[in-house]
Amino acid sequence: MKDVAARAGVGLKTVSRVVNGEPGVTPDTERRVQEAIEELGFRRNDSARVLRKGRTATVGLVLEDLADPFYGPLNRAVEEVARTHGALLINGSSAEDPDRERELALALCARRVDGLIVIPAGDDHRYLEPEIRAGVATVFVDRPAGGIEADVVLSDSFGGARDGVAHLIAAGHRRIGFIGDHPRIHTATERLRGYREAMAGAGLPVSPAWVSLGSTAPERVAAAAGAMLAGPEPVTAVFAGNNRVTVTVVRVLAALPRPVALVGFDDFELADLLRPGVTVVAQDPAALGRVATDRLFQRLAGTPLPPTRIELPTRLIPRGSGELPPAD
Repeated sequence: MKDVAARAGVGLKTVSRVVNGEPGVTPDTERRVQEAIEELGFRRNDSARVLRKGRTATVGLVLEDLADPFYGPLNRAVEEVARTHGALLINGSSAEDPDRERELALALCARRVDGLIVIPAGDDHRYLEPEIRAGVATVFVDRPAGGIEADVVLSDSFGGARDGVAHLIAAGHRRIGFIGDHPRIHTATERLRGYREAMAGAGLPVSPAWVSLGSTAPERVAAAAGAMLAGPEPVTAVFAGNNRVTVTVVRVLAALPRPVALVGFDDFELADLLRPGVTVVAQDPAALGRVATDRLFQRLAGTPLPPTRIELPTRLIPRGSGELPPAD
């Protein structure tokens, strides 16, 4: 900075103001300083800045799976909001493994991120209590934290599933199957609860054979769908608990000689181009990311806020598959 100041003929404080985007510098002086910076190849020393200000201008994001299309818009939204606050985003995947989630979150804290946004894989987040007390702002997304009080931003999984199943019932279906994710996952149990609520509200029984929770691996989902669709009284419709389940069920149904209605939770690419188009309960992952990151920066700004649950609405998009009548 001394070299830049000498080249531009200004004081160190003026260079600091230009580098940090602070007011109080005339356009001509700013131009001279920028020219000196370019000529000398100056780069701000962020490590020294951290020691001086106590902030790293970085945010950590712990996702379930970076390869899942659901998380692409969410990740981008978090990054864009962080960027408007002059912060860098560092992210990683837990692979739905609670131990890996803990390891990744604590590794980010060890690198002194200012805040964390976590999509939980586990159900015990007491390990973050010391970090939160030390000033690491933390917001959970899509699923609430376990064992601690913390901000959470999520979609209305219960209401969305209830509406999707009610839509199938309105089309005349009485035997409706549900295929979801692992029962330890909050969204899976909430969507199952919505399914059961819609069935009970219509006075319809639920056979244990119509419900399957577990891995979203294609083999497991295909086997579950096949079992529901077999026998003397197969289901005439399926509610799929997330986008990965829906894609596998679409493949299973494509091989059947009879039409079977389908509603999936989560929209997915090309769902509108299939024949019939796939009816979905859509959530807004980008909105989840924006709201969560806005909340995080409110906390970083020192705004006194109680831990809050923010629930965003879902939207039913009829495209054809959920409107098919029962085949029998």
